[in-house]
Amino acid sequence: MPHARQHELAMLLTLMLVMFSTIADFMIMMPLASYLMAEMQISTAHFGLLVSAYSLAAGVAALLASSRADHFDRRHALLFCYGGLTLATLVCGLSVGFYSLLLARMLAGIFGGVIGSICLAIVGDVVAVERRGRAMSWVMLGFSLAAVAGVPLGLWLAAHYGWRVPFLVLTGICAIIMLGIWRFIPPVAAHLQDLNREAGWLDNYRELLSNANHWWAVGLTAMLTVSGFLVIPFIAPALIANVGISPHDLMYVYLVGGAATLFSRPTIGRLIDRHRPARILAILIVLSFIPIVLITQSLPVSLGWHLLIAALFFMFVSGRFIPSMAMVTGATRPHLRGRLMAFNSAMQNLASGAASLLAGMILTQEPDGYLSHFGWVGLLACMAGILSIWISHRVNAIA
Repeated sequence: MPHARQHELAMLLTLMLVMFSTIADFMIMMPLASYLMAEMQISTAHFGLLVSAYSLAAGVAALLASSRADHFDRRHALLFCYGGLTLATLVCGLSVGFYSLLLARMLAGIFGGVIGSICLAIVGDVVAVERRGRAMSWVMLGFSLAAVAGVPLGLWLAAHYGWRVPFLVLTGICAIIMLGIWRFIPPVAAHLQDLNREAGWLDNYRELLSNANHWWAVGLTAMLTVSGFLVIPFIAPALIANVGISPHDLMYVYLVGGAATLFSRPTIGRLIDRHRPARILAILIVLSFIPIVLITQSLPVSLGWHLLIAALFFMFVSGRFIPSMAMVTGATRPHLRGRLMAFNSAMQNLASGAASLLAGMILTQEPDGYLSHFGWVGLLACMAGILSIWISHRVNAIA
């Protein structure tokens, strides 16, 4: 393997681990729902607030970063934000109640909300466009690792040692990955050559937001996020309360679902490099309707069937973001890519927070714990998916 390709592979693997830990930090809240709702005596609406607090804080932070994201070496920006996320994760593990955990999740969102955009901007700047689809699939395998390793391990630790321990263990993992960032992520500063350093905050926003293609690209990500996060935060509590799956067996749902994406994501990446991303995206969205409807109907079937449904859900629902992110990174020029990815991250986090809150308001918990109206939430998620297909055909490839 050529030396340059070895460096590129090391960089992609490091970014994958960064995405793994960042996504695990966000995802771990969802399967811990039953523990948190029982110990803190909170409702589904309060739990939805815990989930959305991260997303909304991340959205605000990324929105502020949208003006200045291209003013720094991307490596330095990643080190700073990832260090902040590591500290915030530690604070989550030391929280003593609902409000302290809520504030800790907001702090995690402030730093975690821009990490994904920095990682994807690095890929867009460093990797050639003809290999970008496969590179995106490598980096976004972090989601699969979070589901296969992070979430099941977090559930096991919570079951044996309490819900705080997963956050403390993740803090240690983040500290190790920080060393990998320092070692394997090169300086990424070529975009600074075309930067107008005289431009103020409002000038930077105006340059970014005056391009209609940027709005279509960001709108695509936001609508896909709404489609997913109407359902995702409440899968775990619905499987426990509506289907009767035990908290112990719940980890197998994430294990099988994440394992399926280890195989599906590289395949999706190769398809994107060979075909139009919008076409692959449309196919994945239509296929995703099958597991969305099945998982929100809370079918009284065996655990094996629910594992199959989970595998389809993870493969198609999460797989939709690979072609969409390839489209977003290619929808702008390099000197605007950091700002667009930050703005995209802001809208994605705000969309996930709003979707979680909306689903929490639609769902009602019966006296026996059953979550009603989950099926309606699933149909609403499918409608958002249809709208995403329409938006995707309006995103133009630039670079």
